[in-house]
Amino acid sequence: MTHILHLDASPRGDRSVSRTLAKEFVSDWQAAHPEDTVTYRDIGHNPVPFVSEAWIAGAFTPPDQHSPESVEAMRISDQLVDEFLAADRYVFSVPMYNFSFPANFKAYIDQIVRAGRTFSVEPDGSYKGLVQGKKMVIITARGGSYPKDTPYHAYDMQEPYLRLIFGFMGITDIEVIHADNLMGGDEAKATAIANAKAALRSVASVS
Repeated sequence: MTHILHLDASPRGDRSVSRTLAKEFVSDWQAAHPEDTVTYRDIGHNPVPFVSEAWIAGAFTPPDQHSPESVEAMRISDQLVDEFLAADRYVFSVPMYNFSFPANFKAYIDQIVRAGRTFSVEPDGSYKGLVQGKKMVIITARGGSYPKDTPYHAYDMQEPYLRLIFGFMGITDIEVIHADNLMGGDEAKATAIANAKAALRSVASVS
């Protein structure tokens, strides 16, 4: 049995392409794998807190030195980290904002990248990811298109960062599916969504 963490980052509802694609993918997955379980988190509609001074104090001091504010900050962070670590697979839908991603998703990342929980610092000063043996599907929705070997690729600060930060925690088996060029007109949008759905079906068929 596999446990999946499904996370949506878009603040939009039914009009969200990334949400719609992720919902369909998870639904198809559950139909094919009825024994698998899913935890759902919607940070688009229910954002997690930003890192605060109380969070920093709590993350880098012993628990017996925590203020009430730090206790609460760590309680929320621990809940998110525990949920993240409990999953075997991840399905994250993340729209592109200004060539990157929404602030609510960065807030989530900052909550779960934790020394001693999702990464460690080795005696020689190197980093070690502690989240091993997991698989991830990231579904993005983008107004433009940023293919490799074009001048526009440099604008894509979304996929490289996501691969880097999750790789930093130890997750390297990552499929990134883009629904791009969504502002290119009705035909381009329909083609992009169809291509993304086909790619997701391919991922599901080999997973």
